[in-house]
Amino acid sequence: MAPALTETFGNPSSVHGAGRAARALIDIARDQLAAVLNARPREIVFTGGGSEADNLALRGVVHRLHSQGGHVIVSSIEHEAVLETARDLSHLGFELTELPVDGAGRVLPESLEAALRPETVLVSVMLANNEVGTIEPVRELAELTHSKSRAVFHTDATQALGKLKVDVQELGVDLLTVSAHKVYGPKGVGALFVRHGTSLDPIITGGGQERTRRSGTENVPGIVGFGVASHLAESEREREMERQAALSADLARWIQAGVPDALPTGAPNGERLANFCTFVFPGAEGELLLLRLDRAGVCGSAGSACTSGSLSPSHVLLAMGFSPQLAAAHLRLTLGRSTTSGDVERAGELICREVAALRQGAFAV
Repeated sequence: MAPALTETFGNPSSVHGAGRAARALIDIARDQLAAVLNARPREIVFTGGGSEADNLALRGVVHRLHSQGGHVIVSSIEHEAVLETARDLSHLGFELTELPVDGAGRVLPESLEAALRPETVLVSVMLANNEVGTIEPVRELAELTHSKSRAVFHTDATQALGKLKVDVQELGVDLLTVSAHKVYGPKGVGALFVRHGTSLDPIITGGGQERTRRSGTENVPGIVGFGVASHLAESEREREMERQAALSADLARWIQAGVPDALPTGAPNGERLANFCTFVFPGAEGELLLLRLDRAGVCGSAGSACTSGSLSPSHVLLAMGFSPQLAAAHLRLTLGRSTTSGDVERAGELICREVAALRQGAFAV
């Protein structure tokens, strides 16, 4: 990214040499991300992040296709960027169906089939949940949507990129969201895959950048970083996920040995992202547990890491059937490229210690 910040600083929309050099860097990054997703470069729209890409997908399709119908379907466990956007659209007059999930957080195909209508214009179901890691049957859901309706199918693959094979041809989706920082790229950069022939209106208008689908001078350094990060993450994905799966299993064993009544959340191993380790701790106040763990050097969360510090009960856990009390006692832990076995051992010990302390009435942070 450094050359794009210090040397190749031209506006990529300009026709002079400096602008063309910046445009060339964006083209390289577009090719890199397209190769990872098995898409055509022209199908990649760079955005200011995953939330913007989700908004572009939902608002863009619904506003373009409103004459064909006004019904939108999303799952009840979507990231807020999808769920709150869909609810906002319902306030504007569009009809919204929120699909239920089972106890593992899976959307059942039969529930989607029952919800589809002739006036359905959009279905959005994430590829992997960002709070419990459950992998959704997106390919089956997309096939069902296309065979039973004229609706466009969108999936938020932000959490899945770098952890699963994200192939837009195999998935059969029309729109797919990804974000740079989930693969160790810079924050504030995302992208939306828009399958050729899929119609959507822009939500940011102006200079007509990104083939008129997202106006605004491009964030060249960020886009460069995203392209490289996506390539690196995909090149080491299988090896890293195998390593992180083993560490995640070790962490789960530490926790279950020290807190026998801890309840694992999400789908079982093999049906969830390999780097996720999530539990509910009955009788332990989730907010206090997070604060105590943070003081001890363990960074966790109660739910989504993108909800502005909110510590309210997870909507994902509530949708999965947990009570508000248990949902508020949820701990979300994820492992990464720098996580070691020593980190896992230390975290396991600290989590067990802090849960025991809270249950004994140690409410002070």
